[in-house]
Amino acid sequence: MPVLAEDHSAALDFGGDSFLAGRSVTHDRAGTDDLFMAGETVAGRVEITGSAHLAGREVLMEGAVGGDAYVAGEEITLLGNVSGDVTVAGRAVSVAGVGGDLRIAGSEVQLRGDIGGYAMVAGEEIAFDAAVTGDVSLAARDVDWGEMAAIGGRLFVYEEETGALDVPERVVPADRIERREIEEWEGPERPNLRSAIGKFLFGVIVVAGLAALIAALVPGRLAEMRRQILAQPFKSLWLGFLMQSMLIGAGVLFAMTIIGLLLTPAMLLLVLLGGFAGYVVASYAFGVGLLMAVGTQEPDSIGDRALAAGVGALAAGIIGLIPFLGWLFVLALVLSGIGAITARVVRPVFFSDTV
Repeated sequence: MPVLAEDHSAALDFGGDSFLAGRSVTHDRAGTDDLFMAGETVAGRVEITGSAHLAGREVLMEGAVGGDAYVAGEEITLLGNVSGDVTVAGRAVSVAGVGGDLRIAGSEVQLRGDIGGYAMVAGEEIAFDAAVTGDVSLAARDVDWGEMAAIGGRLFVYEEETGALDVPERVVPADRIERREIEEWEGPERPNLRSAIGKFLFGVIVVAGLAALIAALVPGRLAEMRRQILAQPFKSLWLGFLMQSMLIGAGVLFAMTIIGLLLTPAMLLLVLLGGFAGYVVASYAFGVGLLMAVGTQEPDSIGDRALAAGVGALAAGIIGLIPFLGWLFVLALVLSGIGAITARVVRPVFFSDTV
């Protein structure tokens, strides 16, 4: 297969489009129209004729894009030119030439190629080394204007303190600059620490709340799954891997029948829901394991179970922030939880001896 899929990645070519997902995925097939990739590390090595839809912690697109590009991640680098529009958000973002409009948000932003339309740019530190044909909306703390920087239209500067950002005359004449309050900004938002912490805590609360709810509704069944994970973690992990592989493989097989394409979205939804449920159950088990490790007894009340759910969700979320290792830990939690759910709820005959 011309598409390289590593580390148990899933790949599908259909109708000239390529779909790839996994921990580390690379696209290397010439002649692709639209490209869809998601993973921890994502790389596109060759030119595509259609649009690119990319998501991952590290995203690299070396080839040119004939259509539009939609990209989200932590570290994003677009080396190839994009003929259409570009919409991108991340922490460190670098973009080459754009034939259409550019909408970009990040903490560290680099513009290294000409832009054929307008540009909406939000960031903390921006290296602006591009010629923009249209208008530019800019919200930034610091801008490094490169030698190639030029704005053909008007420049709208959004500032906390009016006049704080210096704009050289060679980039755009003063009579084409309009300065506005930062509160008026309506473009893409750059990431900020307060928002990131808020989203993290919200996620922890949601996971802990669902785990506590399950513990209150079906305490016995959840206790069985928790004991399964803590007593036989590798067996749960293996069973979860088999179950997810079966569901993903079934989705691919359905798609290959053409008629079964109608069922593929349902299979993908089942995979996502199963993964989330597995994470909730495994986070609860992780919390119970941590509390028991410091000398507490097994939870026997709603309050104890809620505390264990909160501890597990918070600890799992913090560990998940660790680069690379955090991703592996979260993946192991998800698969372990799916394995426990499969063993205790589905109860396949060939796993009837599972404790």
